[in-house]
Amino acid sequence: MERQPLSIRKSQASIDGAGVRLRRAFGFGDSAESDPFLLLDDLRNDRSKDFIRGFPWHPHRGIETITYMLDGRVEHQDSMGNRGVIGAGSVQWMTAGRGIIHQEMPVDDGSGKMGGFQLWTNLPAKDKMMKPRYQDIESAAIPERLLADGSKVRVIAGDFEGTQGPVEGIVTEPEYFDLHLAPGADLVHRVEPGKRAFAYVFGGSGRFGEGPVVDNGTIVFFTDGDSIRLRAATDSDFRLLFCSGMGLGEPVAWRGPIVMNTSEELDLAFKQLERGDFII
Repeated sequence: MERQPLSIRKSQASIDGAGVRLRRAFGFGDSAESDPFLLLDDLRNDRSKDFIRGFPWHPHRGIETITYMLDGRVEHQDSMGNRGVIGAGSVQWMTAGRGIIHQEMPVDDGSGKMGGFQLWTNLPAKDKMMKPRYQDIESAAIPERLLADGSKVRVIAGDFEGTQGPVEGIVTEPEYFDLHLAPGADLVHRVEPGKRAFAYVFGGSGRFGEGPVVDNGTIVFFTDGDSIRLRAATDSDFRLLFCSGMGLGEPVAWRGPIVMNTSEELDLAFKQLERGDFII
């Protein structure tokens, strides 16, 4: 059965971090529709000064944060002594687990452009207190599948027609693709029934299934089924992120950068932050 759009809406202007202007596709508190995904921020900005203040030191617990850069660079460092740079085309998949304090600070590369996406995914109760870890994937390590019609698919996580992404061992079994469909392209992608799926359009225009034409800044959630049909407009490319993952179906207690299952667990996390023993 082919999946169809379940809900369609535009991302909304928002400010986060130390004054970073961004567009939030979803992540306004109610995660029932997007489970296991919690939040998606569109960080693209042609004015690097609106981005450069970045995201100074802040905690995370109970989630994973996925940063995918299109332009510019982001320097990161954390409470475990890790530090590095996420460059254009690269991905950092951070599993915060039981707790980490880090910062993500953009670096202007001189082009005046800065941008990418940050996705948050939830961890199940049994894994919320796991040991933190990183999977830092350089751009050259992300396989790109070239299709017969000239379309291209960058496979970050999951499997696309036999091409496997480099991100491994994620409990929600995600797919994360950057799709660049050529004008007029018509693609059917198989999706495991039961998985939640969404697409975020960031260039050109096209359609999903029997849905309406959608364009830049549109988030689409899908019904269940075993496939999704993507069709680019005949006069433009169609650029989008496509993600799917197994829903958790668990209670969500969410306050800022910490997501647990109960309010008691949230209260404990913030008390630990105040006491200085958040990092276990």
